[in-house]
Amino acid sequence: MADDQEKTEEPTAKKLADAREEGNVPRSQDTAGVIVLFVAILALLAMFSFIADHLLSLTKYYFSLMNHPLEQVNLIDIAIVTFREFLIMALPFTLIVAIAGVAGTVAQIGFNFTTKPLAPNFSKLDPIAGFANMVSMQKVIEALKITFKSFAAMGVGFIFFWAYMKELPTVALFSLWDQMAWFKEKAIILAAVMLVVLFLFAVVDLFLTRKHYFDKLKMSMQEIKDEMKNMEGDPHVKAKIRQIQMQAARKRMMSAVPHADVVVTNPTHYAVAIKYDETKHNAPVVVAKGVDNIAVQIKKIARENGVHVMESPPLARALYKDVEIDHPVPEALFVAVAEVLAYVYKMGKKKK
Repeated sequence: MADDQEKTEEPTAKKLADAREEGNVPRSQDTAGVIVLFVAILALLAMFSFIADHLLSLTKYYFSLMNHPLEQVNLIDIAIVTFREFLIMALPFTLIVAIAGVAGTVAQIGFNFTTKPLAPNFSKLDPIAGFANMVSMQKVIEALKITFKSFAAMGVGFIFFWAYMKELPTVALFSLWDQMAWFKEKAIILAAVMLVVLFLFAVVDLFLTRKHYFDKLKMSMQEIKDEMKNMEGDPHVKAKIRQIQMQAARKRMMSAVPHADVVVTNPTHYAVAIKYDETKHNAPVVVAKGVDNIAVQIKKIARENGVHVMESPPLARALYKDVEIDHPVPEALFVAVAEVLAYVYKMGKKKK
């Protein structure tokens, strides 16, 4: 059985293509996450002034309402203005992060559009199988990996954050713009440190994900043979088809021998049947040829149907080698063939 054999061979191109069509691709969540986080940080830094301006504008709007009573109309206006400002700030950032998420996946696996994973699969509703997947060794390893990664990132981040906390009493004396500049500087440093930590985890996760993916798709020698057989067809069936085709072609060839003008032979091995119809062809045509047993059959059919059989070993070998069935005689052999046909016509041996 193919499934009982050891799977030591790398997956074939067809196996990989079938897996991609099923939506099975080597996608590293950590790598995609780092790409998204990196783009998100860059987007925040690039939009920092834009967001700060809108936050400052919103703050001024709130202060302008301090001397106004909070009536229903005012509350609705506050809600609309607040929602509008946050939408203006968040929408560009959200679009950039969404594009980064798609780019992070495409960068790993290329563009792969398939709807097969969306098809309903009722076997996934099996509670026993679902519970088995939840407590599998792979899930345990994933949980441990996520836990270790989280603690490592939080630990490094906390070290830097604790150092920043010591500066807060001094920063509290700064102006608002200086405070925001300090916050921006420290946020960049903290984000860069966190990105470096997460990047290292992402590299390891990408390597392990791809290794696990290709190991899981490895094939046995029998599976490769079966795949080749399915792609190219069963060789026994192909041989049988070729045999049938050859038999049909031979039958058609033998049916043309009784209508030939002459059969040129090498007494032992070769036989070539020639027919000349000036109304259809400009030169004599080879209608049948063969060696050994087929040559014997051609000569037998010719004699049974009154077709003259003439020995000419050099001509028989040349015609067999250089002329295909239903093809005209080449110009180099015109003279020799013409002499044979002239002799046959002269002797009155041409089949009427």
